[in-house]
Amino acid sequence: MNISLRLSRLLLAVAIAGIGSDALASGLDRARQRGKLQAGIQYVVPEYKGGMKFRTPETLDNALLEDVAKRLSLPLAAVPASSGKADFVLATVTDKDPLHRTHTIIPTGYSAGPMAIMRSDTDIKRWEQLKGRKVCVSEGGVHAGSIAAKYGAIEMVVKAPADALIAVRVGECDATVHDSAMLEELITYPEWKKFSARLPTGPRTSLAFVVPASDAKTAAFLRQVAAEWKAGGHPDKLMKTAVRNIAFEVYLDQNVPDCH
Repeated sequence: MNISLRLSRLLLAVAIAGIGSDALASGLDRARQRGKLQAGIQYVVPEYKGGMKFRTPETLDNALLEDVAKRLSLPLAAVPASSGKADFVLATVTDKDPLHRTHTIIPTGYSAGPMAIMRSDTDIKRWEQLKGRKVCVSEGGVHAGSIAAKYGAIEMVVKAPADALIAVRVGECDATVHDSAMLEELITYPEWKKFSARLPTGPRTSLAFVVPASDAKTAAFLRQVAAEWKAGGHPDKLMKTAVRNIAFEVYLDQNVPDCH
């Protein structure tokens, strides 16, 4: 399914979130009344439990929402955007997404497009050459599903970016696809020089808050939050921290040599 269409269907639930005895309350009011912020995202990362191998997730959604919840002095409960239980949603949105007609869209300052990296000596030079090739993508990533649908690649879905990157390094996948912002930062690391071949970055999307057009109170609050994030470069700092953590996870867990 086209990513924009998939998100539009998921985010349609925002328009009816909170319908019930307090349907006219703003998202902020509902959150304060229940004592918990329920923010919608495309993929809710499974809760970390003791003994599990920690993995940095594909997106910045949760880290950004934790900051929002902290500003409201409320605990965060991330919920699927499709659940109809969100006070507002954080999602990737294109400039021409139909949501602009029905919702208030507030960019966070983070934008990226799909980017593929491979071994430097790869014979893959165009996206179309991914047909029939193994491409690793992260579970819950915004690009999962689209590479197979658009180019006929064989998608290998793994738990997290570190797992996808390890698979490329050891030759289990021909390429891996993630957000361009993340991969552009990663391939500046010396240890990624042999795996820095790339394909042209695809259409960019913005990570944005999506609020029903009628909810001016929540929109005003989130505009202020986004403005402060942009002024301080908060999303970019989070992205760079995530990349450092992912690179370290790859370093710790790659238990076979790089393919040659």
